[in-house]
Amino acid sequence: MDYQAATRLLPASYLRIAEEAKKSVSNKIQELLEKRKWPEEGWSDSMLEAFLHEIALMDSNNFLGSVGVGEREGRVISKIVHTRHWGLSHGIGRSGDLVEPQPKAVGSSLVNKLTNALSLDAIKICGITSVQNCFVAPIATGMALSLVLSTLRHKRPSSKCVIWTRIDQKSCIKAVQLSGFALEVVDTTKNGDELNTDVFAIEQLLTKIPLEEIVCVITTTSCFAPRAFDDIVSVSELCAKYDIPHLVNNAYGLQSSKCCHLIQTAATKGRVDAFVQSTDKNFMVPVGGSIIAGFDKTFIDDISKFYPGRASASPSLDLLITLLSMGKIKFKKLLKDRKENFEKLKSGLKLVAEKHGERVLETKGNNISLAFSLSYIKGLRDNEITELGAWLFQKRISGCRVIDVGSVKDVAGVTYQGWGSHNSSYPTPYLTVAAGIGMGKEEIDVFLNKLDTTLSEWKKKGQVMT
Repeated sequence: MDYQAATRLLPASYLRIAEEAKKSVSNKIQELLEKRKWPEEGWSDSMLEAFLHEIALMDSNNFLGSVGVGEREGRVISKIVHTRHWGLSHGIGRSGDLVEPQPKAVGSSLVNKLTNALSLDAIKICGITSVQNCFVAPIATGMALSLVLSTLRHKRPSSKCVIWTRIDQKSCIKAVQLSGFALEVVDTTKNGDELNTDVFAIEQLLTKIPLEEIVCVITTTSCFAPRAFDDIVSVSELCAKYDIPHLVNNAYGLQSSKCCHLIQTAATKGRVDAFVQSTDKNFMVPVGGSIIAGFDKTFIDDISKFYPGRASASPSLDLLITLLSMGKIKFKKLLKDRKENFEKLKSGLKLVAEKHGERVLETKGNNISLAFSLSYIKGLRDNEITELGAWLFQKRISGCRVIDVGSVKDVAGVTYQGWGSHNSSYPTPYLTVAAGIGMGKEEIDVFLNKLDTTLSEWKKKGQVMT
């Protein structure tokens, strides 16, 4: 706006104040564009809205007098949908590259570039300081793993299989299946209560299978207790020794300084080609995005170029809005709060466990998830153990998993004994809970109270013998 022209309508002194206020907003936006770093302080909603409206005007579907004669012109018939996406309807990328700008979508392309830059800064803040490149993919973690595997296939054309340290989540298994590879499953080893990586078994496979037939080794950081984070440092050293790519499933590991330290150390001492994390689990945005990152800029660029076609801008836009709204300071506080909540949850679970003749399983290698034994359950029919989880859900407790260690499941053609427990012969049933980022201390208190009462009700029903 030309404030000088407006002096014909309003007093100049009023306009100077308004102009200074507007300049302060413009200066913050300018700083973001120049530095491409996550701001220390979060932006206000009004400032974010002004920024997004300005960006939206840069897309051709929002040009005044625009006439579109192509098959994809960013037309959106619903006003509600248009508002939900801030008028950014062209998506991101071009047919050959997920991060390539679009001439008709300058605003959407800017969102894409800024989100990737701020995500890289966020990963460094979490502790993976030597990361070189990343991009937000509009797919959840499992599909992102599959995209990395498909890229590796072209670099290792004779490859046939993936060596995978067992974690009982279907998404990783199906990611390998979708990519067309066979799965070489390495079961976990039991050390006390904790389940650890069988590094020796991985090396045995590396010496047994022709190396050109192995596309990569997949390890996992964040996971459900009693499984510990994988020993990705030792595995990275093996991958460097045998010249085999190493892919890390870091789904919700950015919120854990331990997970991030493991990845940083592994990249320093050995080989980590890429690590994948969820946007929703680490940054509290809707499900649908992931961040693919690594220490070789060229390889991460290659992955983005392997994505077919254009893509939805929603995951990038959601993350950009969230990062700018939150700011570094608030995020760091949330990370600190999560650590405190883990200790509070652990100590509270121990008190409940003592009351009911149970115990919290000792898993020092996992500082996100906790496991609570259900060792006194006996004489139940198949799958009846897991009804405890349903009882808790009826009390509006979500995210709690009850594991029947005797479960057998076929997933993608492979039979897993003890499905859900990450091990073929774990000795006792248990339930798991996690101290995730954003959890409130009051939620922990409510959960512990409801767990206590539910276990008491369970006993009264005669389904647990003590």
